[in-house]
Amino acid sequence: MRGIWLKRAAGLPILGAAVAGGVWFAWPPPVPVDIATAKLGPMEVTVDDEAKTRVRHIYTVSAPVVGKVLRTPRHVGDPVTADETIVAIMQPTAPSFIDVRSRGELESAVAAAEAAVKLAGAEIRRSEAALEFSLGELRRAQALARTDTIAAKALDKAKLDVQTNEAALASAKAQLDVRRSERAAIAARLIDPSSPGSSPGPTCCIQIRAPVTGRVLRIIQESEASVPAGAPLIEIGDPVDLEIAAELLSTEAVLIPAGASVRIDGWGGPALRGRVARVDPAGFTKVSALGIEEQRVRTVIDFVDPSDAWARLGHEYRVLVHVTIWSADNALSVPVSALFRKEESWAVFAVVEGRARTTFVQVGRRNNRMAEILAGLSAGENVVLHPSDRIREGVRVARREEQ
Repeated sequence: MRGIWLKRAAGLPILGAAVAGGVWFAWPPPVPVDIATAKLGPMEVTVDDEAKTRVRHIYTVSAPVVGKVLRTPRHVGDPVTADETIVAIMQPTAPSFIDVRSRGELESAVAAAEAAVKLAGAEIRRSEAALEFSLGELRRAQALARTDTIAAKALDKAKLDVQTNEAALASAKAQLDVRRSERAAIAARLIDPSSPGSSPGPTCCIQIRAPVTGRVLRIIQESEASVPAGAPLIEIGDPVDLEIAAELLSTEAVLIPAGASVRIDGWGGPALRGRVARVDPAGFTKVSALGIEEQRVRTVIDFVDPSDAWARLGHEYRVLVHVTIWSADNALSVPVSALFRKEESWAVFAVVEGRARTTFVQVGRRNNRMAEILAGLSAGENVVLHPSDRIREGVRVARREEQ
C-alpha cells in the first residue's frame, strides 16, 4: 500500500507540469499592435491641394488687322526685347477665286466702264472745241468794243461763254477721272490667286514687335494662316516673375487668413516657403474627376524664398501647396489613426500595464496625420494605432516589433 502512495506522489510533479503546460498553451497570447506615444511638440493644420505656377503678367500679342500671318520666326523660350524683337509678320490676304458667272458679270462691267471712259473723252474734246470757239468770239468782241462798234452787253456775253466752256471742260476732265477709277475698281475685282501680281510684295507686310521684354511662353498661331483682327498669336512674359495659383474648396478658402504661410513641395526639388497674397472674393464651379460639382476659389501665393531656390520652375508647373491655417509650438498630439468613435465621443485605446484601456479624449485641431488632444491623455502615454475588432477593453497587447 505504501508503495502505491509513493508511486502516486512521484507522479504529482509530472501531472502539475502537464497541467501548467496546458494552461500556458490555452492562455491567449497578447495581440500584436502598433503603438504610438502622445507627445508635446509643434503642430500645424494645413489646407493641402495641387496648384500651378504662372507668370504674374502675361502679354498676349494679337493680330492688329485682318490678314495672313506668316509662320512665326520665334520658338517657345526665346528671349524677346520690347519694341525690337519681331514676333509675327502679317500680309494682306490673297483674293478669293471667282466663279464663272461672277467673272462674266465683272468682264461685262469692265467693258461698260471702258465705254464710259471713251464717252468722257469725247465729252472733253467737245468741250475743248466749244471753248476754242468761244475764245475766238471773245477776241473779236474785244476788238470791236475798242472802236465802240458793239454794245457792252455783247462783250459781256462773249466773256460768259468763255467761262462757261472752261467750266464744262474742267467738269468733263473730272468725269473722265471718275470713269477711269470706276474701270480700275471693277478690273481689280477680277484679280484672283492665279492672276499675275496677286501676291503681295516684300514691303507690304506688317511686322509685329514684342510689347515687353521677356520670353516666349506660348505660340498660339504657329503656322501660316488667315486670321481675323484681334486673333491671339503669341504669349510673352517674364519667367522670373512667378506666382502660384491654387484652386481651393470654398469651405477651406474661408479659413485662410491674409499672409498665411505656405509650404510648397511636390515639384521635384526641396520644399519652398510661400505666403498667401490674395484670396479671390469670387468663386467658380469646377467638376472634379469623379463628376462632382465643387465650388472653388482661386488663391494666389507668392514665393518667400529667393528666386535661386526655385529657378528651375517655369510657367504652369505643377506643385503641391500646404497653406497653414493654425499652428502651435507645444501641442499634445497623437496620430489620427489612434482615434475612434464611441458613444458620440472620441476615444483611444491607451496601453496600461500591457492591456488596452478605453480612454475618452477631447480632440482639438486635426490634420492629415496628427490630432490635438485637449483632455484625456498625458504626454508619454502609449496608444494603439489602427485598433482592430480584436482590441477590446482589457485585452493584452504587445508592440508588434516584439512578437
